[in-house]
Amino acid sequence: MIGNHQTLALLLFSAFVAVTLAITTWVSRTRHGSAEEFYAGGRLFSPMENGFAIAGDYMSAASFLGISGLIALFGYDGMLYSVGFLVAWLVVLLLVAELVRNCGRFTLADVVAARMAERPVRIAAGTSSVTVSVLYLVAQMVGAGSLVALLLGGTSGAARSWTVIGVGALMVIYVSLGGMRATTWIQIVKAVLLMVGASVLTVLVLVHFHGNVNTLLNSAAERSGHGLEFLSPGLKYGGSWTARFDFISLGLALVLGTAGLPHILSRFYTVPTARAARRSVVWSIGLIGSFYLMTIVLGFGAAALVGSADVRASNPSGNTAVPLLALVLGGGEGSTGGTILFAVVAAVAFATILAVVAGITLASSASVAHDLYASLRRPGWKQHSEVTVARIAAAGIGVAAIALGLVAQNLNVAFLVALAFAVAASANLPVLLYSLFWRSFTTRGAVWSVYGGLIPAVLLVLLSPVVSGSPTSLFPGVDFQLFPLENPGLVSIPLGFLAGWIGTVTSVEPPDAAKYAETEVRALTGAGAV
Repeated sequence: MIGNHQTLALLLFSAFVAVTLAITTWVSRTRHGSAEEFYAGGRLFSPMENGFAIAGDYMSAASFLGISGLIALFGYDGMLYSVGFLVAWLVVLLLVAELVRNCGRFTLADVVAARMAERPVRIAAGTSSVTVSVLYLVAQMVGAGSLVALLLGGTSGAARSWTVIGVGALMVIYVSLGGMRATTWIQIVKAVLLMVGASVLTVLVLVHFHGNVNTLLNSAAERSGHGLEFLSPGLKYGGSWTARFDFISLGLALVLGTAGLPHILSRFYTVPTARAARRSVVWSIGLIGSFYLMTIVLGFGAAALVGSADVRASNPSGNTAVPLLALVLGGGEGSTGGTILFAVVAAVAFATILAVVAGITLASSASVAHDLYASLRRPGWKQHSEVTVARIAAAGIGVAAIALGLVAQNLNVAFLVALAFAVAASANLPVLLYSLFWRSFTTRGAVWSVYGGLIPAVLLVLLSPVVSGSPTSLFPGVDFQLFPLENPGLVSIPLGFLAGWIGTVTSVEPPDAAKYAETEVRALTGAGAV
């Protein structure tokens, strides 16, 4: 990348960091230090504000850069990612949004513990939530290191390492000082930037092809090197039975995992009522739906205008398809328009990563302080307020994420993201659905459900070709591969549901019918909700 790109991109990065730090400082001056304010922003956000924040939390750099890149490389098969992420929101809207808002207070464990023995359930749900959050965080940190170093022209290990450290330090400052209020406003700013940036590029692509979608698709197919196969299923996931099962597994993890992501669930508590939570999801569906439709246009636009071969030559995973498309749409490398568009895309991508890591850090620090610390604290320990513990936890998680990000900076980011979704779908979603809808569910069933999904998901990935046994593995020099699929969701998600059912039917503890009735009324009506 040439110097003009780097200078302009650096200026835009600096402007975004300055704005977000100003927001954090402003919020931290007016805070009162209560747990409700730190975890839920005082529940003062409107449905529209929360809808933008949810969309900001959900539309990660993997969506903006990764999906468009996959479409540019694999056409129809890549487009299915966009559909999967969008369908996932319908699951959130129909199954969990309003009920979670009514039953919980700050975390997933609040919902489950409403009708179970509190301590074992909080430890299990807290452990699972922290695991999911750390996996997601490491993926974002590694992505930040690779992406920003590449866009700024420094592909050396030192450039990536300093980027990881910088992103980690910023997220600790955002969360420790500003809590949910600062994180929410940063998400809103980021969502607006992302939607504006994606809209401008989409309009430019459509204008280039005079609004004729057929011409766009035919040009993409022609420059992809695959002809009309580019517009048909099977280019990426049709080669073998393992590829087909992998696609089903990944789809299950994406669609079901969204409803179990801790940082998404915590967003429903930032509005005053369950109705506001439902309206928030409607707002976010509109934004997210529009965004994923635009990623389809951007992906096919990159294939048509840049060419699949050039996209692959720049980055084998296709992650630089959108920046390359921006360069072409602005007039090509060296042109003023290309430089501006490229720098805007780079700044938006950086803003996206910063905002997402802040949201995940806040959710994981809430799980540590509200669930694990409160459950594991012994009599005689020095008393600390939850907010103090949450701030310390945010710093600890930030340091851990930086360390893991530095160690994992050469690893495959996509596998970490998919694993986070698979763990969320395997461990968090079964216990959440059983708690809300199964009258006979017991504490043993809840604990078994969490660990019965969490442990297989992690083990199956460790034994998969992602970690060993192939040239593209994390450790290509060794081979302890026993599981043929790259994503464990097809096996681990049913195991999570099965473990919850077995734990319940073998439990000696009778289900508490009175507590279930209370939870059911509260979930459906909002009576007694905080």
